[in-house]
Amino acid sequence: MELEITTLIVLALVALVAGFIDSMAGGGGLITIPALLAAGVPPTMALATNKLQSSFGSFAATLYFLKRGMIDLASMKWAVICTFVGSALGTLLVQQIDSSQLSRILPYLLVGFACYFLFSPRISDSDSHRRLSHNAFALLVGTGVGFYDGFFGPGTGSFFAMAFVALAGLGMAKATAHTKLLNFTSNMASLLFFIIGGKVLWTVGLTMAVGQILGARLGSRMVVAKGVKLIRPLLVTVSLVMCARLLWQGHPEWFAWIGAGLKAVLPV
Repeated sequence: MELEITTLIVLALVALVAGFIDSMAGGGGLITIPALLAAGVPPTMALATNKLQSSFGSFAATLYFLKRGMIDLASMKWAVICTFVGSALGTLLVQQIDSSQLSRILPYLLVGFACYFLFSPRISDSDSHRRLSHNAFALLVGTGVGFYDGFFGPGTGSFFAMAFVALAGLGMAKATAHTKLLNFTSNMASLLFFIIGGKVLWTVGLTMAVGQILGARLGSRMVVAKGVKLIRPLLVTVSLVMCARLLWQGHPEWFAWIGAGLKAVLPV
């Protein structure tokens, strides 16, 4: 499948914006997947190509945070391994069964995440008490969230970020940095199986990767410079936007009723 050069340029610009947002709060797929579908890319290929381009963005963000000493690689080795295995298993399973049931539960979880990020006193730039050992965190969070990302995906960054803050005791900026490492790991595991299945559009994905890298670098700098003042409202916003999008996909009639109600009470 080939796209016109103008479409490729637009997709690269979309990826730049997505990479910028994703490096700070996750949710970049909310922007890139609809853009790929609008460009005429079939759904499975859109998901596979999105994994390719987002892998570049998550890698660029991870590298930036590593260079600034914000990621403790030694303590993350088991989390990386467990996340990779979990994502691979989720990607294999989703090809066998229907994952759509998760879309009914996820919006309510995302609202819960938004409330946690908005009101929890643990959300700060300072580290706090760790509640899980490194190995327990790797097994429970790495495997569990990695599996979820390979199986379904939306909100993965929010899952990881909340786990790092609530269970690993990291400050918001460090939690974001470590989230990108596990995002990259999960993306690569899922991408591997999409490549084996021949679903990746390489020209499209690599073109978008240029925008992802630039956006991720800019967003990572903002994380370092602004910390929790920027990340907290972004995480809340992204979680609520993902919630609204999933509800719209699952219950379009709700939004039709809302629209009809607004027309009835507002002056034309």
